[in-house]
Amino acid sequence: MRALLAILCIAFLPCCGPARAGTLDRDAVARRFPAPLVVGERAADVPAWPLFKQNGTATELVGYAFESVDLAPVPGFAGVPVNLLVAIDPKGGFLGVDVLSQHEPVFLEGLGEAPLRQFVAQYRGLSLGRGIVVDGARGEGKDDGLAHLDGVAKATASVRIVNQSVLAAALKVARAKLGFAAGRDPGRIGQVRTDLFAPMSLRALLGAGLVRHLRLRNREVERLFAGSAGAGLDAQALARPDEVFVDLYVAWASVPAVGRNLLAPRSWQRLAARLEPGDQALLVMAGGRHALAGEDFVRGSVPRRILLRQDRLPVEMRDLDLDPRLAPGIDLPVTEVLLLRTIAQAGLDPAQALEFVLPLVRSKGIVYPERIAREVAVTYRLPAGYYLAPAGATPSWRASWTARRGELAVLGAALALLAGALLHPRRLSADARRFAWLRRAWLLFVVAFVGYGAQAQLSIVNLTGVVQAVRAGRGLDFLLFDPMTVTLWGFVLASLLLWGRGAFCGWLCPFGALQEFAGMLGRLLRLPQLVVRRALDARLRRIKYVALAAIVLAAAFAPALADRLVELEPFKTAITLDFMRAWPYVAYAAGLLALAAVANKAFCRYLCPLGAALAVLGRVRLLDWIPRRAECGAPCQTCRHRCGYRAIAPGGRIDYAECFQCMECVVIHESATQCAPRILERKRAATIPIVPARDTVDRRA
Repeated sequence: MRALLAILCIAFLPCCGPARAGTLDRDAVARRFPAPLVVGERAADVPAWPLFKQNGTATELVGYAFESVDLAPVPGFAGVPVNLLVAIDPKGGFLGVDVLSQHEPVFLEGLGEAPLRQFVAQYRGLSLGRGIVVDGARGEGKDDGLAHLDGVAKATASVRIVNQSVLAAALKVARAKLGFAAGRDPGRIGQVRTDLFAPMSLRALLGAGLVRHLRLRNREVERLFAGSAGAGLDAQALARPDEVFVDLYVAWASVPAVGRNLLAPRSWQRLAARLEPGDQALLVMAGGRHALAGEDFVRGSVPRRILLRQDRLPVEMRDLDLDPRLAPGIDLPVTEVLLLRTIAQAGLDPAQALEFVLPLVRSKGIVYPERIAREVAVTYRLPAGYYLAPAGATPSWRASWTARRGELAVLGAALALLAGALLHPRRLSADARRFAWLRRAWLLFVVAFVGYGAQAQLSIVNLTGVVQAVRAGRGLDFLLFDPMTVTLWGFVLASLLLWGRGAFCGWLCPFGALQEFAGMLGRLLRLPQLVVRRALDARLRRIKYVALAAIVLAAAFAPALADRLVELEPFKTAITLDFMRAWPYVAYAAGLLALAAVANKAFCRYLCPLGAALAVLGRVRLLDWIPRRAECGAPCQTCRHRCGYRAIAPGGRIDYAECFQCMECVVIHESATQCAPRILERKRAATIPIVPARDTVDRRA
């Protein structure tokens, strides 16, 4: 029956349809952004609504609003993405973030949504151009160029997933609509080396590739238009073909080794003072008859006669209006010197090549002139020694592992110790008194560190999250945002191959440990212990498998129902939220602990859906690790009667699906005073055989 339920649960998964994406239409967005803002039509290339504001006679673009689930549906711990309404301005600054829907277990009850809404409120005023991290260090004097958000206690992994959703969605819109660098995050690009400087002459700068030079003569420009309608339209070029059309020098001025050598000291200082973290400055110097600024150029604006591209995408350069002066000794045949800035949000990457483009346009005709355009490009690549290579596409979840490396080390050492002990059960349980104290100490560690400290209580929610992610066709990398849980799951899945469910249920479940302590307290207080008849016990055990099937099927077909059904588990109330929850949930969890004081781990044995799942998965177990003797079950029944989990059949067979690996039977097996076969062997060894005396035998003869 149990295996059949598991097969049915898995078989239904392919039938599940995809999850719905965004939920808002234009009217719904307009209600959230009332007048004087006006919501435009949803963009065709990216699911975002433009926001406008009437400014006199002009209509000004205020920003874009979008749902995170349309662009970055990162699953939460229930397997369902948090859906957020995000708004950014044309410079990549956050206008606001609001929660539309979420299924995070920790925010559904207990903490409630208020802490999540307080968390997303922190984005307002931040910029996409800065790396945004969740580490609780906001405002603590960190000078690392990052924006630090305060996390939410007991929901660190969840808010890290929210942060990833916000940033990934916002960057997609920024790349599509605001001209941000495509394919790269601002935090994952090369960094200019500011510590590298040596005096260099102009010749040395040119030789090192730090300054690039392009000279075009009139005849070369004329060749570009040959065979087109633009040929022969420049009378001056035809009259003086050897005259210089443009003499262009370009350089990466914000690199100290370049800017400090090319610019006069005062110009360099003024430039350094104007650049924000992540901004870059490019120096363009030109001579010849083709002016880069043009007659209609306004200082501080974007020049139209020279363009910048990287990765075949345009990057906006804006004049800094600094009236720069070249350093003494820099003698160039130029009449124009422009310092142009790219803002941090553009994601200009020093590790990638730049392309400076000169658009050359000729017009033919008067009333409706025909425009003929050609381009000339100068490729500029900053030498490798002048930038720090990007760290690569570091996954967002990696920060969680780095932040918890201390806890991971403790957990790893503890799991290694446990594995070593469980691999030698007879040695571990050789001394009954020592084993009892060791087990109590371990269970205390599990409650204090694994449960309340590291918040690594495994839950059926972990499994329903996987089901819902598979249902929606999403990846499972969201699990990696909780490194403690992932590590513990890795150990538990491996332990299923060796020992079955008992390694987790008996040694690593914080709520299970609480129940065991409740049972100890009940016996200490001499409370009457409930003994369930074996037939009824067998029927009650089936409840957890029915609960497992119901929860998995609900996760696949009715996620909202699954959110309610998983409350069968008291783990969130008792461990995750420290009993700080609505009173019905607290009463339920406390009631289960009270029941455990008089009925040995009743929840684990009869109701726990996670235990049922592990029991099903544990059928792949490779070892029958509990030592047995020929006399076990026939005739000896000591272990069977002492087993509090009813996991030993009358014939002595161990039901590993119900075994919690408490090792009480192993203690009995190794005890010379508790194991009946060993007691009998000892008595036989101590018996003195009755042998007739020799003289008596002789006399009879």
